[in-house]
Amino acid sequence: MKFLLDAHLPPGLRRVFAAAGHEAIHTLDLPDQNASRDGILNSVSMAEQRVVVTKDTDFYYSHLLHGRPWKLVLLRTGNMGLKDTRQMFEQHLPAIATALQTCTLVELDRQRVSIIA
Repeated sequence: MKFLLDAHLPPGLRRVFAAAGHEAIHTLDLPDQNASRDGILNSVSMAEQRVVVTKDTDFYYSHLLHGRPWKLVLLRTGNMGLKDTRQMFEQHLPAIATALQTCTLVELDRQRVSIIA
């Protein structure tokens, strides 16, 4: 599965996704890097069938109303340190990938993955 990590997530998370057999890019990998607008992330997501991983609820509403981005993981964790964020993804990435096989929107909090749509 292919993922696109939003700017407020640590770029080092790409390694966690790669270790689990997934391809992940960060907004730093895009031409406008962390200044990339939401519309660009949505376009990349749709064109490359990438799951956007973000804390930004604008993507939540865009996905529900317009079907963009292609698929979405919305983090509901508040502020977390790098180590805790990495550990959370290491723990929950298998459940996220499984959920995204049949749905298009999941939420991740510190304890669980919830299927939304």
